[in-house]
Amino acid sequence: MQKQVIEHGGLPVGIAIPDSGKLRFIAVKFHVIDLDDRRFATVGELRAAISDHLRSSSPIAA
Repeated sequence: MQKQVIEHGGLPVGIAIPDSGKLRFIAVKFHVIDLDDRRFATVGELRAAISDHLRSSSPIAA
């Protein structure tokens, strides 16, 4: 495992760094700050968590 930039929608939102056999997410954008310092088994799991987080925190249009 190597550290890598994590993008969402073509924009960097954080980095993933190896930590005790997992990937620790370091958020660099406010809209994903709730996921900061969480650990994930894979980059795919991290990306899914970002998508789920953004989907659940998006305001619903009236």
